[in-house]
Amino acid sequence: MRYLVVSDLHSNWEALEAVLSDTHGEYDRIVCCGDLAGYGPDPNRVLDWSRESLFAVIRGNHDRACSGLENLEWFNPVAQAASAWTMSQLTPVNFDYLRELPPGPLTVDGFQLIHGSPLDEDEYLVSITDARNVFSYLEVNIAFFGHTHLQGGYAWLNGQFLSMGRIESFENSVSQRLDPDGAYLINPGSVGQPRDRDPRAAFALFDSDSREVMQRRIPYDYEATNRKIVAAGLPDVLGSRLATGR
Repeated sequence: MRYLVVSDLHSNWEALEAVLSDTHGEYDRIVCCGDLAGYGPDPNRVLDWSRESLFAVIRGNHDRACSGLENLEWFNPVAQAASAWTMSQLTPVNFDYLRELPPGPLTVDGFQLIHGSPLDEDEYLVSITDARNVFSYLEVNIAFFGHTHLQGGYAWLNGQFLSMGRIESFENSVSQRLDPDGAYLINPGSVGQPRDRDPRAAFALFDSDSREVMQRRIPYDYEATNRKIVAAGLPDVLGSRLATGR
């Protein structure tokens, strides 16, 4: 089965639309590692699509915040403002959909979806040290996670912990066939709010039969998203940082 793996959409329709256009015909199902909402200007459009199109999805911390399940005091002022605005915009059906999203880990076709880590959906895995502490808690040997907005990942292979290479600015994709004897924590990156200094929307394609994973980037019209953010009265930084991927 071929999967499109996405994460951290953050209400960015232009980025999501670019990913779907770029991958048309390359997958059978779409799965998501959470944070459908927050930050961006199109929460209902993204959530309408999510309800219709996602085969499997788990919640992220912004999904909890935008559906009243999280105390906004834990968020910085920009995230607080975006969450409060999103909550005011959601249709009842989308509000309920966000509120009912399950926490990870969620097992799908022999791999797992995680937002933060296997131990804590809000934990950030940003280094090999972080990852090596949680590998033993995986229920299967392949997991996709989000939350950091950093495309890449970690592997345990032949008794060693390794970082999986990131895509350089001059590249569009990197592919790897996963060793059946290894264990992997793979971050597809953020569709709607990349933070690895690459403004292109990030995602992954995974073939569960061949065990091949491709991490990929695609440019999108972030200026259009920025204009919507300004028009909505959201904090300007949410739009300006899209151009630099920060």
